[in-house]
Amino acid sequence: MSTNGERFPPPPLDYDYAIKRITQFLKSYLSRTGAEGYVVGLSGGIDSSVTAALLVQAVGPSKVVGLIMPDRSTTPPEDVEDAKQLAKQLGIDFEVVEISNLVEAYVKHVPFADPSHRISIGNLRARIRMNILYLYANRSNYLVCGTGDKSELLLGYFTKYGDGGVDILPIGDVYKTQVRVMGKVLGVPRRIVEKPSSPRLWPGHMAEEELGMRYDVIDAVLYRYVDLGMSVREIVEDTGLELATVVRIVERVHRNEHKRKTPPIPRVSKWCLFTDWRNPIENRFEPVSDDM
Repeated sequence: MSTNGERFPPPPLDYDYAIKRITQFLKSYLSRTGAEGYVVGLSGGIDSSVTAALLVQAVGPSKVVGLIMPDRSTTPPEDVEDAKQLAKQLGIDFEVVEISNLVEAYVKHVPFADPSHRISIGNLRARIRMNILYLYANRSNYLVCGTGDKSELLLGYFTKYGDGGVDILPIGDVYKTQVRVMGKVLGVPRRIVEKPSSPRLWPGHMAEEELGMRYDVIDAVLYRYVDLGMSVREIVEDTGLELATVVRIVERVHRNEHKRKTPPIPRVSKWCLFTDWRNPIENRFEPVSDDM
């Protein structure tokens, strides 16, 4: 059992190996793409903090920039301060970009941008942040580093073309409860490690409240279903959870599969993109010489 009052401990993980593997991947990917660094959105939460720490360990602080993008109507001041302090601790450059005026501009100029529609405006905030990250990345020849973890990706708990629109997902194979342990290993401040998860897409927004269950329960089910290949019935027997709880989590994984895939393309030729023809990043185009 876990030691923080949760019913289920994090799924097993060799954290030393995981950190080494992720940092090597980040370093190699930067080299292969020819980019000059990484830009990451810093929220003051556990996922972005761990991601930033991994980036610094991989490529050094001079090649990492953090963008802190609060909205005064939804982001608590302490989150902004936590993000700033983490950036200073890691030794990376950072910028604070307030996005509330951008959200208000959409509401003012787009007739169907209804401020009372919490989900659509919340997702708009996530997409505005990703636009800003790519604006910086394009200007500086940087890659946008995503902060989504394995739990969020499996549940589809992210905004399509918002925080889901990135170049790389270094903690995408690390469950949320594992990310917290990894944060401790990496020296992320305890205040951040223990802070409840929240996308801050609307006032008072809390992840576990919206999901309707704790992450230790979610991860216990996801690990058994995805990594161990257990059936729903086997998970119920192994965990003692109610059938409805397990079904709810598993159904959400399948319902949100579209968020983890590239847009579908109807086949009209022999080689359909993303389905039949893929060009790996390692391939280098060799131009044909004029004398051939």
